[in-house]
Amino acid sequence: MAIGNRPLISADSHIAETEECYASIERKYYDQRPRKAYADDALGAFIEIPGLDMKVPMGSLCRAGVPPEKWGVPVDWDELHPAGWDPKARLEIQNEEGVTAEVIYPSVGMAICLHPDVDYKKACFDAYNRWLAEFCETAPNRLLGIGMMACRTPEEGAREIQELKDMGFRGVMLCGDPHFEDYDAPSYDPVWEASVGLGMPINFHILTSRDSMGGAQVRGPKMIQQIVTIRGNQNIVMMMVLAGVFDRHPDLKMIMVENDAGWIPHFAFRLDHAWERHRWWMEVGAIQRKPSEYVHENIYATFQDDYSVQHVIDAVNLERVMWATDFPHGDGTYPESRKIIDEITTDMTEAQIQSVVYDNAAKLYGLN
Repeated sequence: MAIGNRPLISADSHIAETEECYASIERKYYDQRPRKAYADDALGAFIEIPGLDMKVPMGSLCRAGVPPEKWGVPVDWDELHPAGWDPKARLEIQNEEGVTAEVIYPSVGMAICLHPDVDYKKACFDAYNRWLAEFCETAPNRLLGIGMMACRTPEEGAREIQELKDMGFRGVMLCGDPHFEDYDAPSYDPVWEASVGLGMPINFHILTSRDSMGGAQVRGPKMIQQIVTIRGNQNIVMMMVLAGVFDRHPDLKMIMVENDAGWIPHFAFRLDHAWERHRWWMEVGAIQRKPSEYVHENIYATFQDDYSVQHVIDAVNLERVMWATDFPHGDGTYPESRKIIDEITTDMTEAQIQSVVYDNAAKLYGLN
């Protein structure tokens, strides 16, 4: 069934941070702020983050619409699409593809999640949030910002959620790796309570933890690293479900961003299989239902062109699955979003398509 001219919401798009993003950083970190570096022959345009042994290759990351066979060609700053940071240019791209709204995540901020200094991360995230809020103010019902939080303590994390809501954001993004304990610990309860009470869902994006961004060794060709990027989010889901977090907080909503959705049925089966056979003798949280029930109720997932989703329609909760463009990143669907949606929703009903490409995100992020 073709999607026609129906409105779309991208549940995962990005902003391309420029050097100006961090101009308002706390004064003590000003000289160590992330900054634009001159392009080189290998990476093209990139951002350097002091204290982090990596460069963020903006020239190769923000390549929406560029044919894959040209991804190895370095791109300089003046060749990047201005819609990555210019809200008016972004709205033009939305209009071009018939996208009503986008949920906006960082690009450089994903790498900053790996920085070892949590105080530095906090300073970067605060500057980023101010910059993103200004970007979204241009069209607050079309540019739906997700604020970043460092969560240095549970109490500060709860306050951060309130501050981000006051800034107009639609949810909060946590790094895949926590600063203290782990996210299943009861010490995080104030954070989850604030999320539920303020209607600010928790978002985990791929490539923000060391087990999904180069921290885990893979066997075989380096390309395999592009395939295992979803492991970090899968690990978070297993931990939160089996530790009983959703029993303590049944209304908590967590979004696993850009990790596709076709894998969910088998993943849920493996959780149930382990729980049904091994809970009698292995450590597990005090959960009252089958693990798969929490997966289908509390966990949301976004995808771009995952064709396997249409083959598991009856095995996932499609009210928790959301389509996305990933613009301006090269892994996304621009400029053929509608063609791709038609291809991956062939076996869905009219109501199912409407849920996946619009309604689910609109309800989750409070879009009137």
